Amino acid sequence: MVKDVGEADFQQQVIERSKELPVVVDFWAEWCGPCRTLGPAIEKAVSARAGKVELAKVDVDQNQQLAAAFRVQGIPAVKAFRDGEMVDEFTGALPPAQIEAFLDRIVPSEEDEAAKAAIDSGDEKALRELLAARPADAAATAALARLLLERGEHEEAAAVTEALAGADLIVGGLNARAQLAASDNPPAEAFAAWDLGQHEASLELLLGEVAEADADRRDLLRRVMVGCFTELGPESDLAAKQRRRLAMALN
Repeated sequence: MVKDVGEADFQQQVIERSKELPVVVDFWAEWCGPCRTLGPAIEKAVSARAGKVELAKVDVDQNQQLAAAFRVQGIPAVKAFRDGEMVDEFTGALPPAQIEAFLDRIVPSEEDEAAKAAIDSGDEKALRELLAARPADAAATAALARLLLERGEHEEAAAVTEALAGADLIVGGLNARAQLAASDNPPAEAFAAWDLGQHEASLELLLGEVAEADADRRDLLRRVMVGCFTELGPESDLAAKQRRRLAMALN
């Protein structure tokens, strides 16, 4: 649960690992008095959380480029990562109570863990129970919608996603897909290609329909494509290229 990390393995040990469970990074140095105070306290707090969070120790003297990349201007500097992103941070030697409060914000609650398990399992009963308790959970809504779309229950998928369609781009895309799938002329080939992982082919097919569609259908196609771009992520070259082409087609 506590490991030394450097520039060579930071990506794997922190960024990638944080997609599985939270990772807290302690930027420190041997000569730093406050670091020697904070270090044992945060190590004890992390160890007490029984594997729900990991601590990575980065010696700033040996990893100056890494410290610069994360704008470490004073030490000890502690930065927390979840799902590949930095989500919280503090600088200085905090007392134990404040360290615990910091970790409370990072480590998923039992409710969050149960929600993730339901989403990961794809169990319909669990997803419906989760949404009954947390109706604003976009990830659970999307997971249930995908199950319904896979079964061809397009009207129910549209109903399930309606409430969050304007608040979450992925849910909005699934809502638009459900409406198109239930229409007289669904873009079935494009949807099938997307489900098979043929993302570029799917987006090409959807884009090809945009220019010829009426205003209502064009907006549904746009929403589907925006949802697809969001699923592909901000680093996707395919999403960036197709986003530009969609903007041109809509103008």
